[in-house]
Amino acid sequence: MSFKDLGLSAEILRAVKEKGYTKATPVQQESIPPILRGRDVLAGAQTGTGKTASFTLPLLHRLQHGTVNRRRVRALVLTPTRELGAQIGQSVRDYGAHLPFRSVVIFGGVSINTQIAKLRKGADVVVATPGRLLDHMQQGTIDLSAIELLVLDEADRMLDMGFIRDMRRIVKALPKERQTLLFSATFSKEIRRLAADFLVDPVEIQITTHGKPADGIRQIVLPVDKRRKRELLSHQIGAGNWQQVLVFTRTKHGANKLAKQLEDDGLSTAAIHGNKSQAARTRALADFKAGKVRVLVATDVAARGIDIQRLPHVVNYELPHVPEDYVHRIGRTARAGHSGEAISLVCVDEHKLLADIERLLQTRLDRRVVDGYAPDPRIKAEPVTKGRSNRPPRKRGGGGRPSESKRPSGRRKRSSRRSAVTS
Repeated sequence: MSFKDLGLSAEILRAVKEKGYTKATPVQQESIPPILRGRDVLAGAQTGTGKTASFTLPLLHRLQHGTVNRRRVRALVLTPTRELGAQIGQSVRDYGAHLPFRSVVIFGGVSINTQIAKLRKGADVVVATPGRLLDHMQQGTIDLSAIELLVLDEADRMLDMGFIRDMRRIVKALPKERQTLLFSATFSKEIRRLAADFLVDPVEIQITTHGKPADGIRQIVLPVDKRRKRELLSHQIGAGNWQQVLVFTRTKHGANKLAKQLEDDGLSTAAIHGNKSQAARTRALADFKAGKVRVLVATDVAARGIDIQRLPHVVNYELPHVPEDYVHRIGRTARAGHSGEAISLVCVDEHKLLADIERLLQTRLDRRVVDGYAPDPRIKAEPVTKGRSNRPPRKRGGGGRPSESKRPSGRRKRSSRRSAVTS
C-alpha cells in the first residue's frame, strides 16, 4: 500500500518521499488509519518493521489539524533509552520538515540546562526518557497540561528497565482527555495490564508473531571455542571484507575488552554501553554510521535506537541470557525491507542459551564450522554467569533515575472520552 492511500497530509507525504519511501510497511498500514481517526492503539511490532514512522507520521498529521499552542507541549513520546529517543527525535524532524512544529528530545547523561533553554522557546513534540522527564516535571521546567497525544514506545523494555512507577507518575500528570498509543514487541500480562490502565477501547494490532525476527535476516551459528571467539570474529570481518559490523556482548566490561582487542587487530572499533558518556556514545554511533568506525561493540540496552537502514552484519559475540533479546539484537539488520546477516559465535558454555533461542524461534539455526576453528570436543561446558550488568537494574537507566520494579497497588481507570485533537 502506498503512503498516499493512508490519508496523510501533502506536507508529510512530501517529507516521506524525500526520505525515499513510497510503500508503507504492514505495521504502518495497520496503525496509521486508526491513529488518524483518533483511536487509542495497542500495537505489537518487532524492531525493524517501520514502527517509528507508524506513530510519528500520524502524530504530526493530528497536530497539523489541531489548535497550535506554541507555549505548551502537545505530544509526548516516552522511550526507554537515549539512543532510541534520539532516533525518534530525528524522525520527527525528518517527517515534519515542511511543518511549523518544534520538537525537543530530553534524556539523562547530558546537561539539563540546555534542555530547559530549548523547552522555554516552545515545543510541540517532546521525546523523553522517563527519568529525565520527571526531573523536568519536578523542577517545573515543562508543562504537560496540554498533552493531546501520548506515545509509549517499546513499553516492554521500559518495564524491563524498571520504569513502571516513573511511567505511572508521568501518565497521572497528563490530561485524561488524550489519545494514547502503546507500542511493544511483546504482549505480556504486564503490558496488557498497562494498556488496560492507560488506554481506552484501543484498536489492537499485532504484526509479527511473538519471537519471530523480521524477514530478510539470514541467521548463522558458528561453533567455536570461547578463547578463539575474538580470533574468529577478526577472521570473518577480514575474509568477508565487512565494512560495517554491529557486535553484541553481554557486559560493559566485555564490550570494552573486545573493542580494544579488535583495535589491536587493526580494525577501527568503538564501544557503546551505559558507562559511556552520552557525548561519547553519540560520537561513536555517528562515526559508525559515517564509516569512520568499522566495528561497533555494544551491550543490549545501549544498542536500543540504533537505526541504520542498510546495516549488513550483526554479530552475537556472546548470546544473551534472555531469548527475546536475541530477536531485538538481530533486528538491527534487515530493516526497511533490506536483507542482512546475523551471525552468532557460540561456545560450548552457551549451548543451553542457543537451545532457548531456537525454542523461541521454533526453528533450528544453521550451523557452520569455519575451517581451522572447529571446537575442541574435550572442552567441558562451564556455567554462564549473569554478572552485575544482568541483575535487575538499580542504576540510572536511559532516563537517569533509579528504577522501580514494584508495581504500586491500585489501578487508575479513565472514563471514555474523545480525542482532544480533531482531524
